[in-house]
Amino acid sequence: MAFAAILTVGQLKHTEEHPASREFFIAGNHIMREAAKTGQLIKEFNPNRVKLPEEIIKGNGTPVLTLTVWKDLQSLYLFTYSGLHRQALQDRNKWFDPLPERQPNYVIWWSDMLSNVSWKEAFKRYDSYIQHGPDSFAFDFKHPFDEFGEPVALK
Repeated sequence: MAFAAILTVGQLKHTEEHPASREFFIAGNHIMREAAKTGQLIKEFNPNRVKLPEEIIKGNGTPVLTLTVWKDLQSLYLFTYSGLHRQALQDRNKWFDPLPERQPNYVIWWSDMLSNVSWKEAFKRYDSYIQHGPDSFAFDFKHPFDEFGEPVALK
């Protein structure tokens, strides 16, 4: 059984103490509680003390990262585009600056073992996406792949 892992990347427009940033962090806490209640979220990784690669820290804002593992791609997709997370995506421009060209806001990949998911692996997948675009090694929802490396449609 394979799991879907996702790394999300953003850079805050304002300092962490700014009211808009505080609003983002409050919303994020609610979203993660909602994710946990789905029963589909397997693991959330703590970003504290993570050494960020250069390609992540381009720009002026404070980087915000998440790394989570889900039971499957469909449950991740459904959660992303529903509920509080959907609202947060609609509000994104209040909180985040656009990332530089060719730098994605997220990257997804499959992992056969939960123990293989790490920040180091996430940054490797992110860099691969930047260098080569979406493929079965690192992809996005616009170009999804199943756990066997075949393109798939999400609904």
